[in-house]
Amino acid sequence: MSEAASAQVTLANSTALLPSLGPLLHEWLPRQRWFAGKGRPITAFSLVSATEILPVDPAGSADTGPGLLHLLVRVHQPTMPAQPPIDCYQLLLGVRPALPPPLAPALIGRVADGPLAGLSVYEGLHDPRLATLLLERLRTPGRLGALRFDRGTASVPEGLAPRVLDTEQSNSSLVYGNAYILKIFRRVFPGTNPDLELPLALSGEGCGRVPAPVAWFEAATPERLTLGVLQPYLRGAQDGWQLALRALATGQDFTAEAHALGRATAEVHTSLAAALPTPALRGSRTDQLASAMVQRLEAAAHAVPELVPYVPGLRAAFDAVAALGRRGRSWATQRVHGDLHLGQTLRGTDGFWSLIDFEGEPARPLPERRSPQPPVRDVAGMLRSFDYAARSHRPWNDEWAARCRDAYCEGYARAAGADPRDEPELLRAHETDKAVYEVLYEARHRPDWLPVPMAAIHRLASVAD
Repeated sequence: MSEAASAQVTLANSTALLPSLGPLLHEWLPRQRWFAGKGRPITAFSLVSATEILPVDPAGSADTGPGLLHLLVRVHQPTMPAQPPIDCYQLLLGVRPALPPPLAPALIGRVADGPLAGLSVYEGLHDPRLATLLLERLRTPGRLGALRFDRGTASVPEGLAPRVLDTEQSNSSLVYGNAYILKIFRRVFPGTNPDLELPLALSGEGCGRVPAPVAWFEAATPERLTLGVLQPYLRGAQDGWQLALRALATGQDFTAEAHALGRATAEVHTSLAAALPTPALRGSRTDQLASAMVQRLEAAAHAVPELVPYVPGLRAAFDAVAALGRRGRSWATQRVHGDLHLGQTLRGTDGFWSLIDFEGEPARPLPERRSPQPPVRDVAGMLRSFDYAARSHRPWNDEWAARCRDAYCEGYARAAGADPRDEPELLRAHETDKAVYEVLYEARHRPDWLPVPMAAIHRLASVAD
């Protein structure tokens, strides 16, 4: 066995590795935007896997090149309602004797003891050499330690310069040569991530509305974990949220874009229905759907007192769906985007709209995100997004939102052959559920934005009455 291989095995299997990194992670992790456990103390770490993608030389001199250490780490925290006591996070740690000045902002800390004693550990994605190495691994499928790399039929050129996107919140992304984007899932769950599963299914159906995965990597642990997906980067594309805000600021009409977005959504839904099962929503499943919505409403009202006066009116929307189900009404369900809003859409330089980020709402359990849902769930998310855009503009422009909502539904109906407004009870229930989610999110993270979903709560409670 070579010296490098021997060092790799020793470090990856060292029981002292994680304890030596623990003090640094205690300080660094809560400051990361993608860390979901903010506000709760970290009580312990446990190691799921450790893999040296580029071997670390513990006795390296100042001019020794970097090592790249891939860790899957469980973070133990006190249990709170709707939050798991243990989350698993993916870390890509660069290791050097000393950091060059350009990498100083990426520093996590200097290890005091253990197998990396005296070495500097930093966020490896910010190191161009290590980011390039990660792309090389994706270009050559196979296993490395606990990691398994795979790719589709398309080849990926070498030598593409990497850069980190600074706009991600729940994940991290690297852009290579303005040609590909690699999304790194930070908080990982057992099972295939929908952001890999659904684009692969759509690609198989020939749907061009979603960039097809080119390569991906997973953890080859007892529990399958999707870790990252490489897709074409839509260079020059603009996201729908910024386009909508620009239209509001300049007084421009946005109904043509909303109509086109409706068509794009319907095309994606049609392809997903062709690729994956479409069970019916009826009977007990309808009761379960309505009951889950009621539970989320009650939990949100407990946390946000402003919701309490509206609970009876909002609950009526959920009860109406349950009542229809008990009378024998059924609806088709299928795999959907799960977190559709203007920020999850891109308009290309040719005016073509694409949908991105099929991960679903990160706060929801993965089995729930992977379960078939009524297509109106995505429609409701986009309708709420038009409302958000209109209310972020001063003065609030409710008429703009109403026109966009109608145009979106008309575009959807044109492509799907069915208007989502023809199922008013189901659409209202999903829009109400989304608004309740927004209230809880804004109260926790952006209190100044709370009036935006509360305005929708007032409207939806009145409609339900």
